[in-house]
Amino acid sequence: MEQVIPLRLSVLGHPQRLAVFRLLMRRFPDRVPAGEISTALDVKPSTLSSYLSALMQAGLVTQTREGTWLYYQVDMGGMRETLDALMRDCCRGRPELCLPSPSSLPKPDKATMPSRPYNVLFICTGNSARSIIAECLLRSVGGGRFDVYSAGTLPSSRLNPFALEVLRSKGHDLSGLRAKNLGEFMGADAPRFDFVFTVCDQAANEECPTWEGQPISGHWGMPDPVKAEGTEAERGLAFQQAYGTLKNRILAFAALPLAELDRISLQNAVDDIARNH
Repeated sequence: MEQVIPLRLSVLGHPQRLAVFRLLMRRFPDRVPAGEISTALDVKPSTLSSYLSALMQAGLVTQTREGTWLYYQVDMGGMRETLDALMRDCCRGRPELCLPSPSSLPKPDKATMPSRPYNVLFICTGNSARSIIAECLLRSVGGGRFDVYSAGTLPSSRLNPFALEVLRSKGHDLSGLRAKNLGEFMGADAPRFDFVFTVCDQAANEECPTWEGQPISGHWGMPDPVKAEGTEAERGLAFQQAYGTLKNRILAFAALPLAELDRISLQNAVDDIARNH
């Protein structure tokens, strides 16, 4: 262990290797194919291979193979082990000196505050379909416990008509829906979010803002129904499937006993929803 921790810190001290690690952290619990990482970070495959090899040798990333495809995922055990070692060795006897400043930490009861609705933000690239569907679903099933918003990193100028038709057919209120830029939620007057979810891989691959209060974050990536091809019926089916997937996840989320769970339990529950629904 004495040799492993310096190796891990050295590996993460390289800006591009750190960028790979941060992308995989944003996508956790996904396993991400190498080609997608290469495209997202604009790194040559041969160069990326060396970065991933170093991260794996340091015990920070794992690799799995499915057929001819290689997938990569953060080794959360190795990351926790590294943080634990830093707290023990570097802060020996005085751990309070190594903790973040109180102003940078979420309030102790932030994730379980029942006195007001929880603020939830869904993010995708265009904010024309998946995040809009998620916004409508949680608003519908949340029983007034959530104030729900959605935004896009590159929002479309209009909402997708297939998405609107699916929502309309399910009885959702479409009044006030519009495509919004993520920048609308980053100013001083923006809501202080308790939960932030990305519902598309491309949005999660991008550098994320640092949200005030450190909300619980989750990646609920799924195929983009806007990219579906074929007949109008086939394209409509893709939106129905997206609606069904998001409904299952949001029903599971809304059923969580939020006021009874601590921050770590909430984060684990959000990650489990991504794995199991």
